[in-house]
Amino acid sequence: MEEAGLTNIITEYVIHNKEQLYRLAFSYVKNQDDALEVMHESITKAFSKKNTLKTPEYLKTWFYRIIVNTAMDMLRKKKRVVVSDHETLSLYEAGIPDQYTDMDLQKALNNLPIQYRSIVVLRYFEDLEIKEIAEILNVNMNTVKTRL
Repeated sequence: MEEAGLTNIITEYVIHNKEQLYRLAFSYVKNQDDALEVMHESITKAFSKKNTLKTPEYLKTWFYRIIVNTAMDMLRKKKRVVVSDHETLSLYEAGIPDQYTDMDLQKALNNLPIQYRSIVVLRYFEDLEIKEIAEILNVNMNTVKTRL
């Protein structure tokens, strides 16, 4: 596919799915500013590496993988995984939509190791198939099933 066509496809995808992509980034970094930074870096990477997208039908999986990898890189860089409860509560008070409205569920998710949390979020909150999750996380499908 030509470069301009890929640029348009990626642009449209980001515009129509920005909330979902933000939630995915936030589920990893647990901080609004970091999630926005992950989004920005992911979009930049997507445009600079658009030639690695084999076909537009794999755009969702391809973009999710960019977000997951970017978020994981940020976590490794900052050497932190969770944010304080005060910061989480301030996000709720600010009225930022978050699909993890049950605080007990959010705490349970935060207590999971990142490799398990990633799979749970992608499967149950992003409603992805096991095959898609395996592709995004670059693991075997049986690994995904076991970790669920």
